[in-house]
Amino acid sequence: MRLNIKAFGLTCGLFWGFGLFLLTWWIIAFEGPSADPTFIGRIYRGYSLSPTGSFVGLIWALLDGFIGGVIFAWLYNLIIGRIATKAA
Repeated sequence: MRLNIKAFGLTCGLFWGFGLFLLTWWIIAFEGPSADPTFIGRIYRGYSLSPTGSFVGLIWALLDGFIGGVIFAWLYNLIIGRIATKAA
């Protein structure tokens, strides 16, 4: 079964983007906003544990998740295609 590359990329982007967004708001709700550097803040420029940072992280994570999903689906389809031709 082959994966639809665009759909898989969009799904990965949405899951990672909204997951990071909701996690940021979860931390803000229980611990309050913070300007302390985080690991993700070092990867995603402009991200911090703040309301503004949550939207910056959302955009970065949507893009990052989409690209990662597209690469994964493309490699998956490539490997499955080669396995199917060897089996036939």
